[in-house]
Amino acid sequence: MEKIPVLLPKHTFAEFVAKFPAVTMPVTLGEDTHFIFSAENDILPEPMIEQFILPLDPDGADEFTEYLPCFGIEFEAPFLALVWWKAGLLNYEYHLATFTPTGQLIGRKVIAFTRGEGEALRRAVCTIDEDLVIFVAEGASKAGDDYMDPTTSKMYEYEIMSNGDIV
Repeated sequence: MEKIPVLLPKHTFAEFVAKFPAVTMPVTLGEDTHFIFSAENDILPEPMIEQFILPLDPDGADEFTEYLPCFGIEFEAPFLALVWWKAGLLNYEYHLATFTPTGQLIGRKVIAFTRGEGEALRRAVCTIDEDLVIFVAEGASKAGDDYMDPTTSKMYEYEIMSNGDIV
């Protein structure tokens, strides 16, 4: 019996953006923050992931990877800023992406994460403030240990510029 190809429906960019509730800053993203978003937001449907997220994800995804819309940043600007959580095998990341109103990508960064690296866990948490500055604290700990090794810690920041660039 011949398989009939399944055509996935096309979604509009507005439908995709509607999955991301707008929130005002400041917001802090940490290792367990996704539980809050998963209680409020649904996992993105596969056709939306294929249409809007996978083309932006250089690491790709496998059958176990999930994407959860977290929020859209509420502010007045000529662009949109969306944050989603990517859950893979021993790799959890918060992605920030900025878009033109028509859906063209302006910029994308991983702004917080938890990653298994051998016997260690590398973590980064961030806070996005009212001025769209993203403060990141990153460090590592031994697997099963909640305490960061201060010798592995570093802090840095990004900023969402008025044109949507993330620098």
